[in-house]
Amino acid sequence: MSRFNNLTLDDLVGEIFALCKDQHGCRFLQKQLESRNPTEIHQIWRETSPHVTDLMMDPFGNYLCQKLLEYCTDDERTTLIQNASAQMVRIALNQHGTRALQKMIEFVSIPEHVQIIVNALRYEVVSLIQDLNGNHVIQKCLNKLSAEDAQFIFDAVGNHCIDVGTHRHGCCVLQRCIDHASGDQKGWLVARITNEALRLVQDPFGNYVVQYIIDLNEPAFTEPLVKEFGTKIGMLSRHKFSSNVIEKCLRCASEPSRDNMCQEMLNPGEMDKLLRDSFGNYVVQTALEHATPQMKHQLVESIRPILPGIRSTPYGRRLQAKIQAHDARSVSNPSSGQNTPADQTGGQVSLRAAAQTMGNGTMSSRGYTNGMSGARGQAAYPPSSSLTVPPPQPPRLNQGYTYPGAPMQTGNGDGHFF
Repeated sequence: MSRFNNLTLDDLVGEIFALCKDQHGCRFLQKQLESRNPTEIHQIWRETSPHVTDLMMDPFGNYLCQKLLEYCTDDERTTLIQNASAQMVRIALNQHGTRALQKMIEFVSIPEHVQIIVNALRYEVVSLIQDLNGNHVIQKCLNKLSAEDAQFIFDAVGNHCIDVGTHRHGCCVLQRCIDHASGDQKGWLVARITNEALRLVQDPFGNYVVQYIIDLNEPAFTEPLVKEFGTKIGMLSRHKFSSNVIEKCLRCASEPSRDNMCQEMLNPGEMDKLLRDSFGNYVVQTALEHATPQMKHQLVESIRPILPGIRSTPYGRRLQAKIQAHDARSVSNPSSGQNTPADQTGGQVSLRAAAQTMGNGTMSSRGYTNGMSGARGQAAYPPSSSLTVPPPQPPRLNQGYTYPGAPMQTGNGDGHFF
């Protein structure tokens, strides 16, 4: 910077373009722009505007262009945008140019600026989205332009949602498009994605786009998606990427849709495949958590015969714990709709039965009485002279009730829930 200490901008007339590509010269010119002197700004603009494309892609010149776009007038900015328009796609793909072009889009101030940029980028939206540098330019357009002006982006991604959605950068841009689209635009865009959902959910990037739509928590979007997966729930549940989407559907879809999904898991042989699959078993666990009570009972009964064969696996132990918890709730809450043995006494225990219970250690219909039975919890202890100590009895392995068909619970589950 020392060689510029005693110089003014008038001393550098005719050399400004060359100085823009020099590290110290570029800094000197930026300081002149920051002084906000209209005469000096115009002088720098006059010598650089014909070379704006070259400067925007220069390691040092791009910083000068960004400053110039910030401080120049609307008319001067219009000229810069026009001069860059012919090479705007190439600028967007350049590691330095992408920053300068984003700044150019940020400072659009009149409809003419918007129209020039839209016309320059309109036919290369997909290629820009798939580029490491270009995708940031499209995202800047989404942030800066109105939904109406960004229609060219929505049209491109909607008509090429597979190419965009299955790309590392494209899946992120597609999500941002959903955010910035207006009501009708969003509905159209989601419908296009829904039509291709079956392919997207099986892709390492595309599945995130579908999950993003489900996370919007709008039934008008979620229910058509679930219908697209109809008859293929088992196959998608055993796939590495789509299994995540199926789990999210089980959490967010309506109860009828969830029941329809679970019903497919009950097809002959399907549950066995799911339980033995490294991804499918997680879907079954999610189904057990979010299914309706009636469907949950059917799932549990479908799992029971298979459980002994997978009990030693981590997910087998988790499933067993869930089923044990389900059984415990069923016994403690007969009104839940599960079949439990009828209680002939209606839950009432006589004083005589209470006394006998203390003598023989058996279980009543409501569990062990511990001597507190009868009306209002009055004690029903017999006279001490009549008490006898029974001989030791072998342990009873299956005290209490289980509904028909349930195997003896040995309590060997780990008790953890997934």
